[in-house]
Amino acid sequence: QTLWFRAGIIIGAGSASFEIIYNLLQKLPLMVTPKWVTTRTQPVAVDDVLAYLEAAIAVEVQGDLVVDIGGEAMSFREMMLRAAKVMGLRRLLLPVPVLSPRLSSFWLILFTPIPYRMAAALVEGLKSETVIQNDHAQRHFPKITSLSYESAVKAAIAELEQDLIISRWCDSSTEPFCDILHQDNPGAPILRDRREIPLHGLDPALVYAAVKGIGGAEGWGAYNLLWQIRGFLDKLSGGYGLNRGRRQQKELRMGDALDFWKVADLKENKRVLLVAQMKVPGKAWLEFDIQNDRLVQTAHFHPRGLLGRVYWYAVLPFHELVFRNLAEKIVAQAAQASAAPRG
Repeated sequence: QTLWFRAGIIIGAGSASFEIIYNLLQKLPLMVTPKWVTTRTQPVAVDDVLAYLEAAIAVEVQGDLVVDIGGEAMSFREMMLRAAKVMGLRRLLLPVPVLSPRLSSFWLILFTPIPYRMAAALVEGLKSETVIQNDHAQRHFPKITSLSYESAVKAAIAELEQDLIISRWCDSSTEPFCDILHQDNPGAPILRDRREIPLHGLDPALVYAAVKGIGGAEGWGAYNLLWQIRGFLDKLSGGYGLNRGRRQQKELRMGDALDFWKVADLKENKRVLLVAQMKVPGKAWLEFDIQNDRLVQTAHFHPRGLLGRVYWYAVLPFHELVFRNLAEKIVAQAAQASAAPRG
């Protein structure tokens, strides 16, 4: 016997459908859409799909059986607008009758990470309704209650932001669709500024100590004035500003405030991760990764909508000054500590 589970759109971190929805909403405040956005479907959470697959082991049926699964029926347009509401975004969708499937597919590959062949297949599929046509799920799996669409979207976003994606739609492909060198990685912050400074044999413990000593009265390097201006602007917009300081100048612990940052992770002599508490259109982290021969300093930014991307590229020129100088200052202080006489 064979059980066939038939679903419309699967919503979960790593699914192609969710990545399309997420990327379009993040990047486009106004969307001109084809008429197929009014086609009905019944999205299902990936957790529900896994629950059905696990429960199927104990189900006994005669012969083969097709089981339709899904949640609330809605159009693709409604899916987009309800997901935008969950994400705290206001989006406008304008359906027009002139967008052909081919043009729609090119639209998807322009703003999402999926390739053309998959985009074309998804567009073709959305031209037809994918709604439940039998009651086999209720009859054979009565204990499974479908998550709401909003709950599925919230869970997917949480996994994205916490880097908890186990697999993606492209993992089983032989083509380099998942190559993060060529596209944004939905499982990690989208935008990065990475700096590498060689350590020249410095003791990682000294570098770690120098990282822990940044901020507060010590300041943020030669361009501290730029940091002060950013802190002042943060204060004006209702944030903490740069003068919040820190608990102790030389020691950090999880949860410590560090000017307009907060300590999110500490690994002795290996890593310091700061999460921004400043007012920004998105979420920001500053990571210091101490490797054998280098200090890797990375600013991560997960933008919120189009404004987030405009903000990132507006401040990017200043990164070349402040972030490179900060990394160099840390290594220089570690080298100074290494050269100091011990006694």
